[in-house]
Amino acid sequence: MRILSGIQPSGALHLGNYFGMMRPAIELQEQGEAFYFIANYHSMTSLYDAAERRKNTLDVALDFLACGLDPQKSVFWRQSDVPEVTELAWMLSTLTPMGLLERCHSYKDKVAKGISPNHGLFAYPVLMAADILIFDSNVVPVGRDQKQHVEVTRDIAIKFNEQYGPTFVVPEPRIRDDVAAVPGIDGQKMSKSYGNTIEIFGEEKATRKRIMGIVMDSRTPQEPKPDADKNLAIQLLKVIRPALGAEYEEKLRAGGLGYGDLKKKLFETYWEYFAPARARRAELAANLDHVHGVLRAGAARARELATTVLQRAKLASGLE
Repeated sequence: MRILSGIQPSGALHLGNYFGMMRPAIELQEQGEAFYFIANYHSMTSLYDAAERRKNTLDVALDFLACGLDPQKSVFWRQSDVPEVTELAWMLSTLTPMGLLERCHSYKDKVAKGISPNHGLFAYPVLMAADILIFDSNVVPVGRDQKQHVEVTRDIAIKFNEQYGPTFVVPEPRIRDDVAAVPGIDGQKMSKSYGNTIEIFGEEKATRKRIMGIVMDSRTPQEPKPDADKNLAIQLLKVIRPALGAEYEEKLRAGGLGYGDLKKKLFETYWEYFAPARARRAELAANLDHVHGVLRAGAARARELATTVLQRAKLASGLE
């Protein structure tokens, strides 16, 4: 089984990235061939500062390695170091119906939020399909919001195979329902686009302030809260430490727990959870030659496979 996933370097990684994609991907290292990449081509749909993209790309590499990605068990690389993926994206785009892309929720949601649309944002699922198909991926771990994009990939692969003969492996999405959708501090899905995130490696004082600033209702601590499961701090606590979150949900439901104490517990739990990763990240940041070496070695391994699959697609479609 070959597993593939990617993550954009469009800003500091947050709890939604970690629990929705990173932790499931790291756990899957033990179950098959793991291929993970930093999606810097994809970041070009929303980030236009070259220096920031460069910095974010390195930060993602540090974050992923600090959180447990093992280069001995996974292939880890920078998307732009495997340019074959963009060649395949063009080939796939010639068979992708416009209506398929127009129905994609992610594009419609971003436009509805006021994000200026461009062709890259619209065609994002085609490049994502190329990312997946060029490595003969069987399993794609994604958050629930990306499930539709994997379905688009399946549709495109099936259409290519029908048109030109068996060429691509048709992948399956894998979603962890318990943590697939992590709420942001405003109640929407946690997303860099919405500015509602809690960073994995956020600075202590700033992150404490951000968590303590989560808006609650005006009920007193003594009042029972029968809707405790709807409380944002409870929801986030249950993502980080499910048993502890369930315990505090019952305390809130019964009455007697103040919102300030609840948010303090959320911060303490978050800070303690990522303490080992923070220490590991500091070690990696002091040895950047090692980090760059990991990415170069990963790109070489990824490109070897990508070249083989692209050649297969070109032969099937009459380009060679």
